[in-house]
Amino acid sequence: MRTMSEVRLSDGVRLHVEVSGPAEADATVVMLHGWCHDRRTWHRQAAALPEALGGATARIVAYDQRGHGRSGATHLRSATLEQLGDDLAAVVDEAAPRGPVVLAGHSLGGMAIMEYAHRHPETFGARVGGLVFVGTTAEGHTHTRYGLPTPLAGVLRTAETMGAGVLARCGAWRPHRAVLPALSPGVRWLLFGDEYESADLDICLRALGRASLRSIGGFRTSVGAQLRLDTLAALGDVPAAVLVGDKDRLTPPACARSIADALPGAALTVAEGAGHMLMMERPQLVTDALADVVARATASGEWQTGYEQAA
Repeated sequence: MRTMSEVRLSDGVRLHVEVSGPAEADATVVMLHGWCHDRRTWHRQAAALPEALGGATARIVAYDQRGHGRSGATHLRSATLEQLGDDLAAVVDEAAPRGPVVLAGHSLGGMAIMEYAHRHPETFGARVGGLVFVGTTAEGHTHTRYGLPTPLAGVLRTAETMGAGVLARCGAWRPHRAVLPALSPGVRWLLFGDEYESADLDICLRALGRASLRSIGGFRTSVGAQLRLDTLAALGDVPAAVLVGDKDRLTPPACARSIADALPGAALTVAEGAGHMLMMERPQLVTDALADVVARATASGEWQTGYEQAA
């Protein structure tokens, strides 16, 4: 049974949270969505994971990050990855107060997990027993080419960065909701690989329509600047999976390889023909990876990370 709840943060922002599964489960799986998306991008994994676990049990927590979905708006000064890492720490404290936690992050969500590890190393080490990174990066926009030749990608990045600064100062407006049908071909090209389902594209478009101009533009600076490979390398042999589509135009395979290289306990999977939305394009692949990490994380004594072992 799925229940709706909320987590109120110290600055007054309210996060919309969905929770399912028993409170005394073997592990809690927290799912974090990407930039301008919402918790629904993980809906297939949230539905399929309990059966995929076999005899184990999991409490599943999926939430809309600040400025996204049904969660409260963010102030411009709080539209940063650092703040998202602090928000995740608050969600873990409230929604998963005991037992090992497996964190699954897509795109912006994966970067928020890295900030949680960087800013709250003791708590992270004591609680987090497994990691699943999907279509994300620890190196900002270092490898992002948008599927274009390098010179054109550089021009587009400059234009995107300048445009994001303008959008960030436009507040809570959502004028793009009126032109979502016109945006559909571009969103489809940017997010998906060879194949996609129209219902999945619709979920992405509706999530984009919910995001304010401040959310669309405000996070761009910290996303482009983040460098967290050293943070990942400090985690030790934590059970982890890193997945990416070979046609991901936003976080290409080079991003995933560097993350997997930094995490000795990580298994790397590159999905042929898939784009950025791997949870939708290859749902079983992502579900199986989640189930494997949960199984490894809940094995006797294995869920302690390097931080805790060093404490």
